[in-house]
Amino acid sequence: MLSLPIEKIDALFEAIASKENLYIPVDNSSGKANFQKWEKGAKLSNALKTVRSAKDFFFPKTEHLVSYKMDGKQITVEDPRKEVEDFVVFGVRACDAKSFEIIDNVYLKMTPVDSYYKNRRDHGTVITLACAEPAQTCFCSTYKIDAANPAGDISCWLADGAFHFNANTDKGKKLLDAVKTLLSESDGKAVDAAKKEIAAKIEKLPFAHLDLSKFVGKDMLKLFNSKVWDRVSESCLGCGTCTYVCPTCMCFDVRDFDTGNGIKQVRCWDSCMYSDFTQMAAANPRLTQKERSRQRFMHKLMYYPMAHDGTFSCVGCGRCLESCPINMNIVKVIKAFNEETTEEK
Repeated sequence: MLSLPIEKIDALFEAIASKENLYIPVDNSSGKANFQKWEKGAKLSNALKTVRSAKDFFFPKTEHLVSYKMDGKQITVEDPRKEVEDFVVFGVRACDAKSFEIIDNVYLKMTPVDSYYKNRRDHGTVITLACAEPAQTCFCSTYKIDAANPAGDISCWLADGAFHFNANTDKGKKLLDAVKTLLSESDGKAVDAAKKEIAAKIEKLPFAHLDLSKFVGKDMLKLFNSKVWDRVSESCLGCGTCTYVCPTCMCFDVRDFDTGNGIKQVRCWDSCMYSDFTQMAAANPRLTQKERSRQRFMHKLMYYPMAHDGTFSCVGCGRCLESCPINMNIVKVIKAFNEETTEEK
């Protein structure tokens, strides 16, 4: 394991940024943190998590797919994938790191492979940071995600006045080798102690061990037809905020724009909570907010796990708990099903 005194973190950032683009969590004027490109003077945020997840780096909110330019009878095709450069993201939390695996299962491990997503994954190096102070809204441990031992190309811990690094992939080893003159060997004892402290804090969180047993198995119709959906959806505004802050939502729309001398094709995030998400020329199979809410939570808790060896499509980051204007979230859905009486089934 390699370590760096906390006061030298800017020197590390400068060394990394001299080789490739570096992004770190930075506080904005309102005190909220989001990732931004590192520049001299930028201060690493102490916030537990960013408002927007690190998913944006690999599956951006808006992405240019292709352009067609016309010059008389000649058509030129421009491929924007060539413009993606190597980059490093520092400070990704364990929940967001797990979200990459969930999206990988769809965009990399199924056919056809999403070449745009793969291109960004190939060019990006992820440095995760253990969560020293988990929030009351965190529940990643429900999904067996270890906030004290985050996955990534490089795992990092802040302990005993220093950052400690461990490379997990070839990309991670390559990056640490490139800055090794700034780092020194450490015995890992400080990290071991930090892991125990984090684990103890996680155990005290209110949603640390939610019961997911109702969503395991094949009794899908019972959940689908449950009266719980009437209650949990009755106040939903359909605003889609939950899907836009969620690190695992991956639905998108594709749109073509007339540029005057050709066409620019763009894909952008979409939301299953929107009334026009499934709108077709003749009908809409999800006419009500109840049906749309049910789709969102059933996909997270049952449809995705059934297709991917039991892995849930939620990482317990807590962003939806913090962002929903009417205070509806996946924790309340899970609890509602666990509290459901025999008569309601």
